[in-house]
Amino acid sequence: MPASPPPLDSASCRTRQQRLCRYLEKAGLDGAVFFNRHYVYTLSGYWHEQPLTPVAILVTREGETTVVTHAEIEAGGAIDRVAIYTPNHLFTLKPNLSACVAEVLNPRLEPLGSIGTCEQTPAALLENVSCRDITENYQYLRRKKEADEVRALEHSIQCADRTYELALQTIEPGLEEVELMAAMLEEATFAAGEFLSGWGQDFQSGVPGGFARPRRQIESGELYILDIGVGIRGYRSDLCRTFAVNGVPTDEQEEAHARVLEVMNQGEALLRPGQSCRAMFEQIHAELDGWNGYQFIHHAGHGIGLDAHEVPRINPAWDDTFEVGDVVAFEPGIYGTALRGGIRLENNYLITEGGHRQLSHFPLKLTAST
Repeated sequence: MPASPPPLDSASCRTRQQRLCRYLEKAGLDGAVFFNRHYVYTLSGYWHEQPLTPVAILVTREGETTVVTHAEIEAGGAIDRVAIYTPNHLFTLKPNLSACVAEVLNPRLEPLGSIGTCEQTPAALLENVSCRDITENYQYLRRKKEADEVRALEHSIQCADRTYELALQTIEPGLEEVELMAAMLEEATFAAGEFLSGWGQDFQSGVPGGFARPRRQIESGELYILDIGVGIRGYRSDLCRTFAVNGVPTDEQEEAHARVLEVMNQGEALLRPGQSCRAMFEQIHAELDGWNGYQFIHHAGHGIGLDAHEVPRINPAWDDTFEVGDVVAFEPGIYGTALRGGIRLENNYLITEGGHRQLSHFPLKLTAST
């Protein structure tokens, strides 16, 4: 039977609000407004399950929190006030729902001079205030995951693991990519016990990645890279496994798999506080790119949480450093024509004071028999 998602803790939501308030004071902002329902959830504990209608949260610098929604919810816990808007007439949705939210929100913004917003906030609809985008700063601000957030991510990871068990038993030559993607989505939804807030991302066989192709059948001899993100109430896992379509990998494929496993073990030793993410990338890149003529063509990982890619980034374009409380995906890989796709393996980890704790545990195997 599916397990219910673990709820967020009200006290931890308040902790996250206080962290935001300290940032607002330092940045000279009077408040923050987010229309991203994932951000509303992490700050308030209220999950707005209807993706068709917007929800918003206002957090003032003094710490007062208002949630704007059309649902009948009560203040309390981590919510000080609730403001209600009407999204429809006789169940027909109004044409600009964000404007409906803004109409209720704007009177509450009048005392504020300037506010922080994120990329999903329709700043043009907000009146009487100056808006400043804080999307990237907010990622750094919420990179430290509280215990309730780690539990939420572990639940998402466990649901993703369920999809890999199904995939490993289902994959065979002639199976359509869309058919497998749909079966995995069904399994993830049932495991989550509710409608997913996120789903993706790589379902193409014989190539490094991509969404499932219509009517495309997987072929014997290919390697199938499945990179799965399961989102539940905003918290999103990110796990990758590689499977041999016919269950009989070639010598070249097995050798490449062993190499990626070896480098993955090396990289795990670097998952610790104070480690430069850029230096970690350079080490992984040096170990894999060019090995046996194959290529390592992407980042080595990134933070996970409420966005698909978060802080910290194991990528030379940023100069991040691991900190206690980070939850990260580490994903080494190699690709080449001879491999008929490539090998990519990915696990999720919590950075701890002593190093890291692995959160994902589905085996890193090419076939059901290995």
